[in-house]
Amino acid sequence: MSAASADHGGDAQQAWIAGAGAPLRGSLRVPGDKSVSHRAVMLGALAQGVTRVTGFLEGEDTRATARVFERLGVRIETPSASERIVHGVGLHGLRGIDAPLDCGNAGTGMRLLAGALAGQAFDSVLIGDASLSKRPMRRVTEPLAAMGARIDTQQGGLPPLRIQGGRALLGIEYTLPVASAQVKSALLLAGLYARGETVVHEPHPTRDYTERMLAAFGWPIEFSPGYARLSGGHTLRATDVAVPADFSSAAFFLVAASVVPGSELLLEAVGMNPRRTGLLAALRLMGADIVEENPRAEGGEPVADLRVRYAPLRGIEVPEALVPDMIDEFPALFAAAAVAQGRSVIRGAAELRVKESDRIATMAAGLRALGARIEETPDGAIIDGGALHGGSVDSHGDHRIAMSLSIAAQLASGEVRIGDVANVATSFPGFEALAAKAGMRVSPAA
Repeated sequence: MSAASADHGGDAQQAWIAGAGAPLRGSLRVPGDKSVSHRAVMLGALAQGVTRVTGFLEGEDTRATARVFERLGVRIETPSASERIVHGVGLHGLRGIDAPLDCGNAGTGMRLLAGALAGQAFDSVLIGDASLSKRPMRRVTEPLAAMGARIDTQQGGLPPLRIQGGRALLGIEYTLPVASAQVKSALLLAGLYARGETVVHEPHPTRDYTERMLAAFGWPIEFSPGYARLSGGHTLRATDVAVPADFSSAAFFLVAASVVPGSELLLEAVGMNPRRTGLLAALRLMGADIVEENPRAEGGEPVADLRVRYAPLRGIEVPEALVPDMIDEFPALFAAAAVAQGRSVIRGAAELRVKESDRIATMAAGLRALGARIEETPDGAIIDGGALHGGSVDSHGDHRIAMSLSIAAQLASGEVRIGDVANVATSFPGFEALAAKAGMRVSPAA
C-alpha cells in the first residue's frame, strides 16, 4: 500500500461527507481565475500608476501573493470582495524587509516571485507552508542562475528560496526541458530587469497569461505558442484587469454535470484561454455535451458561457498534445474516466507527480478506495471505468484532489468521507456552497 492510500482522517472541520445528490441544474459563476489574479497583482505592483482588478480570486494563494507585495511596500486596497486597487511602485520601487515572505501554498506565487525578486537591489527569502516546502524549485532557480541570479535553496532544490539582491541580470535564450508556464513566467519577469533580450522556447505551448498581461501593461513583447521574447529597460503602465472565471474551477462542474444523469448547467463567463482548455477537448472526445455560448473578450482574455448537459462518457486514450493544456485538470479527468464506459489511457503527465501532492498516486489511491480499477504508470494511468461504492478517502491536503473525489462521490452507491480538505480554500473558496446550489451533495463532516 502506498502512503497515498491511507486515510489520515483529520478533524471534523477538515473533512467532507459527499454522496449521490440531485442532477446539476441552473447557472453558476465560479471564482476568478487564479493565474490571472496572481499576475494582475504582481504586474500592478510593478507598474507605474493605479491598477483596478475586478473578479479577483479571494483564495488563500492569491491573497498570499498580495500580502507579499504589501510587505514590500505596495499599497493594495480592497474596496469590496473580489476587487483590488493596486498602487504600483514601478519596477524599482519595492522595499526589502528582513523577515521571510510567506507564499503559503502558492507554487505559482513562489515561482513567479523568484523571477520578479531576482532583479531587485535587496535580499529576500521566500517560504511556504508544509506542502509548498516539499515542491521542487530547481527548474526555476537553475535558469534564473543562468541569467545571473543567486538563489540558494534547501537540499534537493526545495524552499525556502534565499534570493540575493543587487545582481546584474543578463537576458538569455532558454529552451525549457519540461513545458511549464510558471518557469516561463519567472524568466520573463526576471527579463524585465535584465540587460538584453530574454527568449523562452517551450517543448509544448503552455498558458500565455503572463505574455498577454505584460502586453496589456504596455511592455513590448513578442509571443506565439511555445515562444516568447522581450527585452529589459521598458516601463509597465497601470491598467484595469477584469479577471475571468477560472476554467480550472469550472472543470469540476463540467465533469459533474457531464456524468450525473439529468444534469444541465450553465457556467458563466469562463476563461477560455486556449492554453487552459485541454480538458474541454478531452471531455468532448469522451462524448461530453458542452456548448460554448456568447463568446467574448474580457481583460484581454477570451471568455464564454459553457452549457453542459449529461451525456454518457466513454473511455479514450488522451492525446498527449492536450496534456500541457490540462495539467491542473487531470484529477477531474481521472474522476470522469473512473465512471466512463471502457478504458482511458493517460500518458505524458509526469508533472502530476510533483504538484501539491503526487496527483497520480493520490487520485489512484482515492478512486481505488471507492472501487475503481486504476493502474498507475510513471507518467499517467490506465483507468477502467465502472461502478463506485462508498468509502473513506484522503486528499492529502491537495485542493484539486478533494474536489475531484467529491465529483466521483456523486456516482458512488454509498457515502464518501473525504479527509484533509482545508486547502480547498486556497483555490476555490465557497466550493461546498456552490456545489450544493448546483445540486451536488458535499458538506462538512459532522
